[in-house]
Amino acid sequence: MYLAKVIGTVVSTSKAESLAGTKLLVVARLTERLIPDGVTEVVVDTVGAGNGETVIVARGSSARQALGRDHSVADAAIVGIVDTVEIAHQGG
Repeated sequence: MYLAKVIGTVVSTSKAESLAGTKLLVVARLTERLIPDGVTEVVVDTVGAGNGETVIVARGSSARQALGRDHSVADAAIVGIVDTVEIAHQGG
């Protein structure tokens, strides 16, 4: 899993049957400092996330389980909306 920020939506009127009825969003992966690292991905939204929100993204079989569709073509899904993030500071 990783943290990401929702940066857009994807509208697709024609898609694989296993994606029927799903909402597709574009997310930007975040570093440990919550800064976009330049990697973007299209993911299935399972929690009703919105533009600008920080989210938790699951990949692979975990994403398909979140969708409740084991045979889906989805390989990434938003499984949580983040309220806060606390990173422990390492002393030096």
